[in-house]
Amino acid sequence: MEVSLQAALDALADPVRRGIVRELAGSPDWSRPCGTFTHLPVAKSTLSHHFTVLRNVGLLEQRDEGTRRLNRLRRQEFDSRFPGLLSLVLEEEAP
Repeated sequence: MEVSLQAALDALADPVRRGIVRELAGSPDWSRPCGTFTHLPVAKSTLSHHFTVLRNVGLLEQRDEGTRRLNRLRRQEFDSRFPGLLSLVLEEEAP
């Protein structure tokens, strides 16, 4: 993974993206379609942008299954690149 620390910090700076990461951490891999994050306080297009940012920094992986786009948190890969960073995000209390 060739992502800079600054890019990772920028991606995790947004509270909506941290919420997505926390939810994915509490779900089995490939069990959460993008459409199940409707409770977040953003428009569908904005939510799509947040998923793109997280995917671009290597925090999540997505795959299409029929009409759904499923997500997986790439915790092991991210932890090997930035040890402890994801743990700090997951320990943070949701607003």
